[in-house]
Amino acid sequence: MFTFEKLYAEGHEEVVFFSDASCNLKAIIAIHDTTLGPALGGTRMWNYKSMDDAIYDVLRLSKGMTYKAAVSGLNLGGGKAVILGDPTKDKSEALFRSYGRFLESLNGRYITAEDVNIGVEDIEHIFTETSYVTGVAKTHGGSGNPSPYTARGVFRGMEASCSKVFGTRSLKGKVVALQGAGSVGRHLGEILHNNGAKIFFTDINEKNIELFREVAPGAELVGPEDIYDINCDIYAPCALGATVNDNTIDKLKAKIVCGAANNQLAEPRHGDILMEKNILYAPDYLINAGGLMNVSIEFEGWSDTKATRMVDTIYDTTTKIFKLSEENNIPVYKATDLMAEKRIDAIKKIQGRYLGNIGHRFPGRKKR
Repeated sequence: MFTFEKLYAEGHEEVVFFSDASCNLKAIIAIHDTTLGPALGGTRMWNYKSMDDAIYDVLRLSKGMTYKAAVSGLNLGGGKAVILGDPTKDKSEALFRSYGRFLESLNGRYITAEDVNIGVEDIEHIFTETSYVTGVAKTHGGSGNPSPYTARGVFRGMEASCSKVFGTRSLKGKVVALQGAGSVGRHLGEILHNNGAKIFFTDINEKNIELFREVAPGAELVGPEDIYDINCDIYAPCALGATVNDNTIDKLKAKIVCGAANNQLAEPRHGDILMEKNILYAPDYLINAGGLMNVSIEFEGWSDTKATRMVDTIYDTTTKIFKLSEENNIPVYKATDLMAEKRIDAIKKIQGRYLGNIGHRFPGRKKR
């Protein structure tokens, strides 16, 4: 059940509920923390079983975005949005344009982008009504679909993990159990295939499976529940979160957990268990930050070269976090949190010291 106590406990600044009966829009935007800058995070559309499930998801994801931006060195805060509905039936131009008008009313405190079940076409409708959106089509000055950059960042995280565990960053000959063959998973599968990895994969969507096989010929399809039992080097969760949980953690035969999914640990204690099992966990909210890095530079002038250079820093940051974890004898997830929290706390201390808290300036641009 939604309570203010939950907001206080997690540190959220604002949660806004939007509705428009004319187009059946039901949306929730959660702004977690704007210490480092305006909150930037994707909008996802999902057919939630209940309002409580939607609220739980948006609160959890928005907090994760704060930490993702902080540990990635971006001058952004954390936020997230969910639209309640069936993406196969409820999408419309009117729905996304109405949602865009609500975004505009927040005056730049929250900037959105693509997430689960939201594509560039949907973003274009939102962009008609507000400039506070990224991932806009390249024809309109944006960076387009951020999935390739997310996948590139995850691959850099895998290389850092392999360096730590195997002494070499090469993925050649490594066995990867990849869960989720959607847009990011497919791009990651293509990179892994091109770098000589052996891939087992799973998905429940036939179209995703078909497209994945085109970019990663030779990859073996397994059942959704069988992916945990694969004798592999890397388990790569690339679908929804919380797949490292009480039911799966003892099944894992991997030496590394490294994937694109948000919030891969069902509970923090599962990160402790992975450490006890000597399974290296690559911090999900760092290694999947490539998409966020990519869209974050749209307002200052996007270029592929600039985005790629920024995403490639994920290798070095991941290596630093592994070192911090080892030096302090703490699980990787705690080391990642520590790095992010130190940066946020440092900036909080200087805010308002000279000119008062004048807010965040984020350059606007013309709507489509």
